Amino acid sequence: MEISTICIGLILSLVLCDLNSVNLNGSEDYVKQRAGFTEDRTGAGVSTQTSSVKCKLQGTTRLPVFSMDGDYVIGGVLSIHYNMHTVKHDYTTMPELLRCTGSINTRELRFSRAMIFAIEEINNSTELLPGIKLGYQIYDSCASVPVAVHVAFQLSNSLDPVFYTGDNCSQSSMVMAVVGESGSTPSISISRIIGPFNIPQVSHFATCACMSDKQQYPSFFRTIPSDQFQADALAKLVKHFGWTWIGAVRSDSDYGNNGMASFLDAAHREGICVEYSESFYRTHPRSRIQRVADVIRRSTAMVVVAFVALGDIRILLEELSLVPSPPRQWIGSEAWVTDTKLLRFSFCAGAIGFGIERSVIPGAAEDERLCDGTEDIKTLQSPYTDTSQLRITNMVYKAVYAIAHAIHKAVCQERNSTTHCDKFTRIESKEVLTKLKKVNFSRNGYDVSFDANGDPVARYELVNWQKSESGSITLVTVGHYDASLPIGQKFKVNRNITWVDGGTQVRSTKAII
Repeated sequence: MEISTICIGLILSLVLCDLNSVNLNGSEDYVKQRAGFTEDRTGAGVSTQTSSVKCKLQGTTRLPVFSMDGDYVIGGVLSIHYNMHTVKHDYTTMPELLRCTGSINTRELRFSRAMIFAIEEINNSTELLPGIKLGYQIYDSCASVPVAVHVAFQLSNSLDPVFYTGDNCSQSSMVMAVVGESGSTPSISISRIIGPFNIPQVSHFATCACMSDKQQYPSFFRTIPSDQFQADALAKLVKHFGWTWIGAVRSDSDYGNNGMASFLDAAHREGICVEYSESFYRTHPRSRIQRVADVIRRSTAMVVVAFVALGDIRILLEELSLVPSPPRQWIGSEAWVTDTKLLRFSFCAGAIGFGIERSVIPGAAEDERLCDGTEDIKTLQSPYTDTSQLRITNMVYKAVYAIAHAIHKAVCQERNSTTHCDKFTRIESKEVLTKLKKVNFSRNGYDVSFDANGDPVARYELVNWQKSESGSITLVTVGHYDASLPIGQKFKVNRNITWVDGGTQVRSTKAII
């Protein structure tokens, strides 16, 4: 059962948050320097002075992991860590600080570096926002809704613990727009907080179709397609190969539940029958994960459609690897089917699914600098340094450029065939929101625009897990899906597919006795 965002917000107005012990950047001195104060930051209240109102933020400021000042600041919220330290509260004393724990998610770290790369590239441009410097404040949400909500409140204010206003405690938002989050549920929570303040949010990886509802999420945009398109594409994929008897597993989250609901509806229209539909979440007891694994093992359906988030599918596959089970043909959603760290699960060889198109970002190559004169960073095998298949990373890159183009439209004017940008022009985030709806440009061969729902044109690659001659599993693009094409031309397979166990096409139909 999900916690109400409003309740979380009320709780977090009192909760003190702090960085994980691994602080990637930022310091206490940085906050004090920005604010110009050294007084205690945990107080709350308003005291009038002769000509202005002195306002204090409640709670302790959470530091960004990466930051840079600028004329206009873009916020970022990413799940750089995938866990949050939790404790049981008795509510007789102030709750402990919320802290990120566990190892760093190197893929999300790459997303943060892509955001920084794009902003630095824009700052060095003579065409887009010339003479204006963009800044950034990038936060780690720990893949946690409470932390994401706290960060959203902070991005709506500023790092300054005390500020002065004319006659009340309202002020312009700290950021012009926010990039993030990487998941649908935290993105929904962030949107609920910043939406009423007209702060635009552009997500690179939140795909829940529910967020296309502009009545609910008027300031939400995304560079990644809605799951409604993916659900339709997956149903057509299953139908294409004649699979009429399948199993289904999903994350017990906004992403999984909404995505699977859309898929099952589309599958029903295609005449596909479902033997089982199971849900789980990474924080559920292991007994729940074991039960889902046992259902998969005992089922008669050879094909399993998995609308599962990356952090959840890893746990399920680890559970399935403990006890050998009959071979299954896995059909994956974009959240996990292109993640190279999962290729170690060899029993999933032959998996197939739709992934975001692979792309190239000129200049975003591996860092070839040496650490101490002997290491060669090219030998590192890490999603952080792997720039061979920039899929979601390109969505981050496009999100930053979309926001920059919107800011450009708000502060720059065309004069005698030249662009004049005034960095002293004060604009509100709602102006960026208005301009963002109309952005339409091309970057590195990719078009960027949003429809009335804040969604881009849906295009996917059909990706297959194929075994190489050396025995390792690699990702091979075997087809494409383009939702903008006419019916009958959207889905194309243009390369041979390797199936589970390296066999011929899988048969998955219910036996009639």
